[in-house]
Amino acid sequence: MRWENLSPDSGHSRADAALFGAEAVVTRTFDTPEFRGVTFHEIRARSIVNRVPGASRMPFEWTVNPYRGCTHACVYCFARKTHSYLDLDTGLGFDSQIVVKVNAPELLRRRLSSRSWQGEHIAMGTNVDCYQRAEGRYRLMPGILAALRDHANPFSILTKGTLILRDLPLLRQAAEVTDVGVSVSVGFTDETLWRTVEPGTPAPERRLDVVRALAGQGIGCGVLMAPVIPFLSDRPDQLRATVRAVAGAGATSVTPLVLHLRPGAREWFMSWLERHHPHLVARYARLYAEGAYAPKWYQRRITRQVHQLAEEYGIGPARAGTPRRVRPAEVTDPAGPTGQPGAEPTQLTLL
Repeated sequence: MRWENLSPDSGHSRADAALFGAEAVVTRTFDTPEFRGVTFHEIRARSIVNRVPGASRMPFEWTVNPYRGCTHACVYCFARKTHSYLDLDTGLGFDSQIVVKVNAPELLRRRLSSRSWQGEHIAMGTNVDCYQRAEGRYRLMPGILAALRDHANPFSILTKGTLILRDLPLLRQAAEVTDVGVSVSVGFTDETLWRTVEPGTPAPERRLDVVRALAGQGIGCGVLMAPVIPFLSDRPDQLRATVRAVAGAGATSVTPLVLHLRPGAREWFMSWLERHHPHLVARYARLYAEGAYAPKWYQRRITRQVHQLAEEYGIGPARAGTPRRVRPAEVTDPAGPTGQPGAEPTQLTLL
């Protein structure tokens, strides 16, 4: 396994800027049902605040990712490629070999305290989910949120995890001093599809429960409808069912994003497709013949359909890069934040 030569900024190999050294790695396994078959590589990172490459389509410039690899095991996850930088497998290895940056909170606090830091927005959950199952054991997010709160630094979170509800008190405290945004990712509500394509995630209905919990406290929360999977979750009745469920959960916005297949994710997804839906392989080869993204005409069609449904159900898209401010609560119960992603059919990083 190659721990050296990992750039802290881009995630690509670079010999003069290693993210951490092999001597800093401790490997653990836990004999519990939720972590059976999973190996954790605990490392002391040298950097935690990463600059988004200039060519990126992201509406933010800085990210924090306390984990690499993800037990959500989403077959389409774009971040699979990042495991190859460590000589780890981008298929099952990505799902079961989890890198944990155990010093993430202290690194973040140090960075936010530095004179060079200008208090820019920090996005989390843009590479792998910061509220995946590992977070239940390692509890890195409370320290990260506390650092952001203490420095009044704006941030946003995108997650498929219900564990975020554990940190509602911290989110509330942060929202009193800075802008905080939360979006929940729910691409579809078809449970049969969910069980095969996102096997390690909470069910779509449980994710919508997170939206309900926030809405129940008077907190706006957006839903990133991602990914919309061509020929599997894009029928008009399927789109309607998802938007209706999102609206019923009290989401303030819904923003659709069509599946994209970057190298690493593409191979894993196509092998899954061949096993589960072999009749679609040729159609995917044609649809994604030009690269990682579906054609613009297809993206625009999905976006138009979802936005029309959103208008019908009384919700709309969020503005790109502008997470809503969480309203201070009148009661002492914990509450949390709101959604952020863009309304245009651009592709954000998926979990």
